[in-house]
Amino acid sequence: MTRPSAATVDDPDVRSGDGADPAVDLDPAVAADLRRLRDLSRLLDDSIRVPGTHWRIGLDPVIGLVPVVGDAVGAALAAYVLSVAVRTGVPRATLARVAFVLWIDAVVGAVPVAGDLFDAYWKANRRTVGLLDARLADPASAAADRRYLWSVGLGAVGLGVATIVALAALGWWLAGALGMVT
Repeated sequence: MTRPSAATVDDPDVRSGDGADPAVDLDPAVAADLRRLRDLSRLLDDSIRVPGTHWRIGLDPVIGLVPVVGDAVGAALAAYVLSVAVRTGVPRATLARVAFVLWIDAVVGAVPVAGDLFDAYWKANRRTVGLLDARLADPASAAADRRYLWSVGLGAVGLGVATIVALAALGWWLAGALGMVT
């Protein structure tokens, strides 16, 4: 069975559990790190089945319910995930994409309760392991990461411009409402 290319539309949902181990040609220490990362990902994102459904959650959203400590544990785990990604030798675009997934998880996950629900859905650890596995299985598909990062960057610039325009319009309206602009 071949591993799906990272160039697929639903790339962030690439799963790493099909039994193939792209780490066979890696340094044994890095391969062991990747196996630990897969196990950790399963524990944090998919270890608990929600009764009566096919939905699975992990310990990540449960840990996140603990104020301050949950976010600190999440940051430490993200640092570990990123360090393993660096040691695997994947391209910088893939590292940036892994960092972006972890950043979204940290920012949105910091919102009390809603962030924990987001963590249960987003499954950042599974996404990052999927990205690493896909890149190690098919190094030539790293171009997909560059395209993704360009898309995200352009989207962020567009969102920033729209935010500035909306704030300027709001300020202009507020100044007019207070009689500051005639």
